[in-house]
Amino acid sequence: MITLLEGGAWLVNGSQVIPDGPEAAAAVEAATGKKPDKAEAKKETISYGILESHNTSGNMENLKIRFDKLTSHDITFVGIIQTARASGLTKFPIPYVLTNCHNSLCAVGGTINEDDHMFGLTCAKKYGGVYVPPHQAVIHQFAREMLAGGGKMILGSDSHTRYGALGTMAMGEGGPELVKQLLNQTYDIKMPGVVGVYLTGEPVKGVGPQDVALAIIGAVFKNGYVKNKVMEFVGPGVASLSADFRIGIDVMTTETTCLSSIWVTDDKIEDFYEIHGRKDEFKKLVPGQTAYYDGMIEVDLSEIRPMIAMPFHPSNTYTIDELNANLMDILHDVEQKAQVSLDGAVEYTLTDKVRDGKFYVDQGIIAGCAGGGFENICAAADILKGHYIGSDAFTLSVYPASMPIYMELIKNGAAATILETGAVMKTAFCGPCFGAGDTPANNAFSIRHSTRNFPNREGSKLQSGQIASVALMDARSIAATAANKGVLTPATEFDGEFGKYKYHFDSNIYANRVFDSHGVADPSVEIHFGPNIKDWPAMCALPENLLLRVVSEIHDPVTTTDELIPSGETSSYRSNPLGLAEFTLSRKDPAYVGLAKDIQKAQTAVMEGKSALEAKPELKAVLDTVKKQFSQAADALKEDGTVDQELLGFGSTIFAVKPGDGSAREQAASCQKVLGGWANIANEYATKRYRSNLINWGMLPFVIEEGDLPFSNHDYLFFPDIRRAVQEKAPSITAYVVKEDGLVPFTLTLGDLTDEERQIILDGCLINYNRVSG
Repeated sequence: MITLLEGGAWLVNGSQVIPDGPEAAAAVEAATGKKPDKAEAKKETISYGILESHNTSGNMENLKIRFDKLTSHDITFVGIIQTARASGLTKFPIPYVLTNCHNSLCAVGGTINEDDHMFGLTCAKKYGGVYVPPHQAVIHQFAREMLAGGGKMILGSDSHTRYGALGTMAMGEGGPELVKQLLNQTYDIKMPGVVGVYLTGEPVKGVGPQDVALAIIGAVFKNGYVKNKVMEFVGPGVASLSADFRIGIDVMTTETTCLSSIWVTDDKIEDFYEIHGRKDEFKKLVPGQTAYYDGMIEVDLSEIRPMIAMPFHPSNTYTIDELNANLMDILHDVEQKAQVSLDGAVEYTLTDKVRDGKFYVDQGIIAGCAGGGFENICAAADILKGHYIGSDAFTLSVYPASMPIYMELIKNGAAATILETGAVMKTAFCGPCFGAGDTPANNAFSIRHSTRNFPNREGSKLQSGQIASVALMDARSIAATAANKGVLTPATEFDGEFGKYKYHFDSNIYANRVFDSHGVADPSVEIHFGPNIKDWPAMCALPENLLLRVVSEIHDPVTTTDELIPSGETSSYRSNPLGLAEFTLSRKDPAYVGLAKDIQKAQTAVMEGKSALEAKPELKAVLDTVKKQFSQAADALKEDGTVDQELLGFGSTIFAVKPGDGSAREQAASCQKVLGGWANIANEYATKRYRSNLINWGMLPFVIEEGDLPFSNHDYLFFPDIRRAVQEKAPSITAYVVKEDGLVPFTLTLGDLTDEERQIILDGCLINYNRVSG
């Protein structure tokens, strides 16, 4: 079904894969008549060409990328624009689309959601952007319909910013990276590796894009095969897939931890652009005659079967047939692993949902940027036709990804077919994907064609003793399950016929409702501020030395951004940095906030010129121990207990094995920062984007080798001359655990940092960096 080549691979004429090895050069020469040159062949990938055309550094090893367009939604754009405003923003320099698809219901916190929306509208007018009102489209569907372009690059403040199937290299990053683009700065990365995804065959009836995506995720996530690389989809199998099908696979590549994606383009993609009135944006993209890839994933589409990703990760994959054949064993295994992930905080069961050898689910949802596409919903309607979902606990909700899709489903009758079954059609809304809508009952099990199934991402509150869970499936198998009144059923059991539906895009919907400044800014517009929209608090530069307390220690194999800062209704407070910070790690480590604020009292005293020792008396003994070996501590501490803030700083750090999987949300880092966080310590970082968020918020992304930790939660760690180490690019850093009987040294590294990233850390955060650099 899926094969991962161990080394690199050559692709000849877009159709012949030659694994790298001792015989590869001869095989390539025999196929092309030319001696192969690996360095030149790497330039023949589609990815290289797009990156080269957007690179401003003149050095293809160290890229400085300028994007063509930007996009954000309503739980990210407030913080981004606030940061940019604090850094001198006067006009959006490139098209910037602000969608309102997350807190669309305006159901939390009184006026705060709509205040954010009005902030976005007035900023679009003031700075020259595009504003998409609630319910019109989810962020990524609007981008596909109205922003994507062949050979272009788009940066979004959402991790699922992926438009590769349309020939657009798109990336999801934390807000500060968009701020840089708004300030005419660049996205700085080393040239990423490029992994080919070679598709052959065509999907069997009943298999959808989510099935293909989950099969790939299951094969590559745990081994990191594509981590921080670009996935380039090639091969004869691409032609067998519609544009919608490719889009459905593409959006899920985020869950592999890849950096971005790109696909070969053909007449089906040209048709997509023409349908949307933008044919001139199409560009034919194919690799050169001989292209070299750093890895190759071979996927036989004809062997893919309906898949299910069980809780609590998209990579926890099985075929539905495999699950049904081994129900009790697999469900018991999921229960056991869940108890580890949930720290045994609640009782979680799945085996009680098995009745008469069948697995009964409680809820089905088809939604958002992954599930809400036209073809997915039409296929679901075909399967549901003539059935009904029953009058028991099982429910089915369908969310078209945009109003133009919704209108076409009404016109072609698919909406009526779905509604007749007892299912509910709702508007374009990302709620089911991040815990702000359709939260199931306690211990209920939901199957969803959405993007993620992390713990509590469906909206349950662990701290209130609640738990529900989500499995990811394709819309087709969700519909088959719904037609079977909640009995888990693969769509390959559907014995009817799928219709052939032609999509018609009605541009009047957006023309009549979306505000488009066409790039014209109006400085006279007053920005709407609600009482929850707050400025970022002041942050100081990195001092010469740091004394940090470990305030959380997490040994899960992976820590998600949802665990670092919850989504769902908590997201409504993202416009208020200090208010949101109160929820940091609330579901994973409820003690974190109190401990972080406790040590932060010392740093607050330092910044106010007051006694740090009065604010935090236990520091006296800690500093006495440090002073025995390091005079820096004595020099910084004055007789009255005040501290020279340039010489010594206080704060917190956390340890996690592999933090940062999942969302691009900058708040996973900024919330730690506003609570006094100066660093993370990890064995590795799950994604580039989380590490970048740490850096942009002035936090040190320390890496420590796997093994027994030299410190424990609540320990104090001293980092002598840390500022100089960052400035001088020290290859390793020696820190010290403060024990009662002395200091215990241990070694850390910071990994690769650009000169700009080092300066951001030295200045304390991106806002300070921009103020200092003017």
